[in-house]
Amino acid sequence: MPETTGYAEIAAYYRQQIQDGVLTPGETMPSLRQVCDHFGVANTTANRAYRLLKREGLTLPQAGVGTVVAGPISNNIAARVRLHESTGRALGGGETSQILEVGTVGATELVAPRLDVAPGTPVHVRRRLVSRNGVPVHVSSSYYPAYVIAVTPELTEMVSTGGSRELAAERLGAAQEHVLEEVTSRLATESEKSALGLTAGDVIVTQVVRTVVLTDGRVVEVAVKIAGGATILRWSSSLTQESSES
Repeated sequence: MPETTGYAEIAAYYRQQIQDGVLTPGETMPSLRQVCDHFGVANTTANRAYRLLKREGLTLPQAGVGTVVAGPISNNIAARVRLHESTGRALGGGETSQILEVGTVGATELVAPRLDVAPGTPVHVRRRLVSRNGVPVHVSSSYYPAYVIAVTPELTEMVSTGGSRELAAERLGAAQEHVLEEVTSRLATESEKSALGLTAGDVIVTQVVRTVVLTDGRVVEVAVKIAGGATILRWSSSLTQESSES
């Protein structure tokens, strides 16, 4: 029997359930097999629908569980998009960015699924220290897939571009659409403590993992930011809508 339901319709069904609160943040989504049985489709169709929901920041994979619903909306990064549009800079007043390292690394277990590549796949990394009025605020590592570096070779240089992700999006010809932010707490590494000027033995820091998706569905950047403090949050934000309302 031919399939009568497409992946976009399946994605729309679950998108509406998430928006209506039928499926709540942290709740496990139906398995692919359950989706196939419910809609009478092949596994490839169900998987394509789930990949679309993931790209939209509505769901995310969770080891040992499956696919879960992401959390509520945040406006943090939309402000950065608007700032860059109006000033050409993504940093706020009094903020400076110092490039610590650039190069190619194998995608880690943390970064790989967010870039939708296999662990160990070569990806480009830029590590920077952001300070505010001369005081270190956070250490950030941005990971880029090969297609981003192909159009923005500047990212391979030890020079701040003033908005690396914005430059890459412009070169790729697609606007930033939304970001999924996952925030957890962990112990700082020695290099992180050194960069941030932390002197205590065991220091708890906040780790923010940001996955930014363009309007065409491509991931433009996965950034891992380390700052002082401890918290556990997760949220998704639409960038196109937020920036268009300013």
